[in-house]
Amino acid sequence: MAKGQVAQVSVSKDWIDFGIGQPQLDNLPLEQLEAGANHRFERKDRSILAYGIEKGNGQFRIALADFLGLQYGNAVDPDQLFITGGVSQALDMICALKTRPGDTVIVEEPSYFLALRIFADYKLKVIGTPIDANGIIIDELEKRLKKHKPAFVYTIPVFHNPAGVTQSPKRRNKLTHLSEKYDFLIVADEVYQLLNYNSVPPPPMAYCDDSRRVLSLGSFSKILAPGLKLGWMQAKPNQLSPFTSCGYLESGGGLNPFVSGIVSSVIELGLQESYLKRLKKIYKDRMTTLSDALRQKIPALKFRDPSGGYFIWANLPDGADNELLLAEAKKHKVSYQPGIKFSSSKGLRDHLRLCFAYYRKQDLVKGVQRLARAIEMERP
Repeated sequence: MAKGQVAQVSVSKDWIDFGIGQPQLDNLPLEQLEAGANHRFERKDRSILAYGIEKGNGQFRIALADFLGLQYGNAVDPDQLFITGGVSQALDMICALKTRPGDTVIVEEPSYFLALRIFADYKLKVIGTPIDANGIIIDELEKRLKKHKPAFVYTIPVFHNPAGVTQSPKRRNKLTHLSEKYDFLIVADEVYQLLNYNSVPPPPMAYCDDSRRVLSLGSFSKILAPGLKLGWMQAKPNQLSPFTSCGYLESGGGLNPFVSGIVSSVIELGLQESYLKRLKKIYKDRMTTLSDALRQKIPALKFRDPSGGYFIWANLPDGADNELLLAEAKKHKVSYQPGIKFSSSKGLRDHLRLCFAYYRKQDLVKGVQRLARAIEMERP
């Protein structure tokens, strides 16, 4: 890490790194958060500076429930929301409270590579199960459930990271029925739920929870700003009670009461809704630019246009190894995330993930041109 560096990602200006899965700094909502902070401070409410209630500030949960209900088209009960420090923190808490070292978790193949890192920290045994254009292949999952007893199944049911697919309503219902039959939790990472561009996705997994075994995870990292470290867990109250009564919260209080207060004002002022509309337009334009450039410059690359989220998941031609290509790509000052990082079994070597959120359209085109030259150089 460079001395004095203040953000997680720092890239040289002459590089194009498609591997960065973050918002562009220039698009982060400084003015909206300033307005939210001023609005909150004008109320002279010192409670946001105190230890917070374990479940999360009640006024914020009401504001969040109203916002989410409007976006989902389905009512959200504030009592079914638990405020978290974001999805990564929620996953860490789930592992801490719901697993022991050596327990099994089942993940999709591919799956979010940093979730795999969290599971490794807790020494969990990770089993992969395949997906297709409609999400988890239920028959394949049940084969694994007959052999293993997972503590939970980790799924990314909407605008999958990295694959971009969305799980069909039919498979969501079958998944919840399996959770009841085989007695496991469903941990649904739905961080991209509100970033839809071409179609409206099904409601979050929490809405098809007849089994009372679903934990739906959301975050402001992608719809407002990752530095807020603020998110939520949506579940039936009986599923939330182990989290709200744990020693971590009894000692430190609810998570992020100060930031929650400011974001509550951002929602109340209508700034979150307007900012989200702006983001969706920006990202849709960038997704279209990247996919058009890839088809024009690298026609042998196979991929589907995502309907939301941040990523294009591409298949290299002729079974090429993306790690070998990555070394060549770096010579051309372009990079990406190789498929092996998203595999629980060190596979997917012919896949790569490209993010369109971080760069402007002209830089996306420039990056594709560099990647095309690297692929040409790598061919025998």
